Amino acid sequence: MRCLKKPTIDADYLRGQIRDNSIRIIDVRRSEDYKKDHIPKSVNLPLAELLADDSPENVLKITQKLGIDDQTPVAVYDDTFGALASRVAWTLQYLGHSDVSLLEMTYSQWKGLGLEVDSSENVPSQKTHSVKLRPEIMATADYLEKAKENKNVIVIDNRERLNYLEQHIPGAINIPYLTLSSENRILKPKEELKRLLKNRNIPENSEIITYCGSVGTLSGLAYYALQSADYQNVRLYVRSFKEWKGLNKPIIKQENANYWDLSAE
Repeated sequence: MRCLKKPTIDADYLRGQIRDNSIRIIDVRRSEDYKKDHIPKSVNLPLAELLADDSPENVLKITQKLGIDDQTPVAVYDDTFGALASRVAWTLQYLGHSDVSLLEMTYSQWKGLGLEVDSSENVPSQKTHSVKLRPEIMATADYLEKAKENKNVIVIDNRERLNYLEQHIPGAINIPYLTLSSENRILKPKEELKRLLKNRNIPENSEIITYCGSVGTLSGLAYYALQSADYQNVRLYVRSFKEWKGLNKPIIKQENANYWDLSAE
């Protein structure tokens, strides 16, 4: 699997790209929040708008409307620890857009540093984008059900510990999304992520499938954490546990999960 050019970018790099007018910045917060203020030259794509119809055909229309062609570098940010931004970024990657990165901080952290903000709406010129779907970065329920029996496949549940203990996909291990972040960044530095994954006995040559509760936001953040740590073969089960249960796939339930040691595996 091809790695992204830059899974995350820092504020200094993004500011330089803004000055050069050489990047498309996507703000995935609600439209009312975007209209108050946002990073200069950013365009607004509320996550809810994308989730209303995330078919490749509609994503293509949205991408072109946002002024993104095949060569346009893209940065995505939110104000929700990177999870919402990661879902949008992954969707663009699945469409075939490889030059898409997460801003390594939230919008509140950007403002907290006193960096530039703007309140004017940016309306870009429409561009043309191709479709080169990346099925190798997506896991369907049927694919996951078969793949998880392979010893080289690791399934990661990125929900909070108690949710995992109450019920999860058989064979999945738990890496709560909060363990992936640091105080000032949506993701830990690369070497810390590598150490975390090594401590959880996750070899770099494994095929990894991430999932969360419903729409692939928390697990999308984990997807980018794995990309940042140089893991090459990662899939997002984008419909996640909500679909899995709805399909009556096998699950493991733990009664009295509240009484379990939440820090133990």
